Amino acid sequence: MLIWLWLSALVIVIDQITKRVVDSTMQLYQSIELIPYFQLTYMRNQGAAFSFLSGAGGWQRWFFIGLAVIASVFICFWLKKLNRSQRWEAIAWSLVLGGALGNLIDRILYGYVIDFLDAYIGDWHWPAFNVADSAITLGVAMLLLDSFKPQPRSLTE
Repeated sequence: MLIWLWLSALVIVIDQITKRVVDSTMQLYQSIELIPYFQLTYMRNQGAAFSFLSGAGGWQRWFFIGLAVIASVFICFWLKKLNRSQRWEAIAWSLVLGGALGNLIDRILYGYVIDFLDAYIGDWHWPAFNVADSAITLGVAMLLLDSFKPQPRSLTE
């Protein structure tokens, strides 16, 4: 099911283009309201999800780079093992892979990930995220939904 790698590539391209646009047109921490409860806010995240380990002193960059490389290799091997009937799972893993590689590119180039999508209510803000994070979240949600799908019974049961 490596045929779905085009979806990973598409996620990477959209993610990198949007990050470059934000980086070249906005000042760090600048916000632009798009609609109520949602704005663009230029942030730099040295940690992982929800800024986990963002203040760890620099070693986390290499940790997250290594983790992303290992996860990406694993996902590619998994995709190769899937059969044609597992299209939903292949799409989900391809989204996760594209997101992981999109954020990996930022970590390698800058030492941080560019985040800019900012949902909020009043003074409460969901942690800023990006297209790569969105693809990872969607892919994981698809995998979770797939895990609840009834499995066909084998003839030996």
